[in-house]
Amino acid sequence: MKWHQIELEWAVFAGSARAHWQELTEQDWQTSTGNKEQLIERIQERYGVSKEAAEKQVDEWSGALLELSEVSG
Repeated sequence: MKWHQIELEWAVFAGSARAHWQELTEQDWQTSTGNKEQLIERIQERYGVSKEAAEKQVDEWSGALLELSEVSG
């Protein structure tokens, strides 16, 4: 799934993201609103990980969404 699709349908995917990264605050979610770079920055800050680690988490999460959409589609 291309990130552009996730961003366009953020309301659909936000619940999954919130469940995955529970340490992010409401302010973090309002700031990121589906923007990949913003989400990566927030994950870095809250979880104390490198940018590369945060990118990997986001890529794995979005990859899992793609697998789910292919199975259900």
